[in-house]
Amino acid sequence: MDHRAAADAYRHSSIENAPPIKIVRMLYEGALRFIARAEAEDAGDPRSEFLRFVGRADAIVTELRLALDHSVGGEISANLEALYLFCEDEFARAGLERSSEPLAGVKRVLEVLLDAWQRVEVESTQAA
Repeated sequence: MDHRAAADAYRHSSIENAPPIKIVRMLYEGALRFIARAEAEDAGDPRSEFLRFVGRADAIVTELRLALDHSVGGEISANLEALYLFCEDEFARAGLERSSEPLAGVKRVLEVLLDAWQRVEVESTQAA
């Protein structure tokens, strides 16, 4: 087995066996990475990867929104849904305007949510 295949197998196994809270954290981190990559692109250049990176971040946020369980989450899931919809609207605006400006607000929202999930993750591991 070559090194790349071994690394891929390890990464796949670590995700498959990760607790749900870790997966949520990883999704936030992934969305923020794609936003950073989009911001590094020239949004006005039709050959840039700007739209692809915005689309990848948007897909993550959409999956987070679709995974909400309103029967359990109550007000928290309703608030998260509103934040995710805001992010999705801003991703659409960034794509339509071909501008990274709308991504700043999305980034702030996701950073705050990531921080909150990291705190929950730490508290849950300390309680175990």
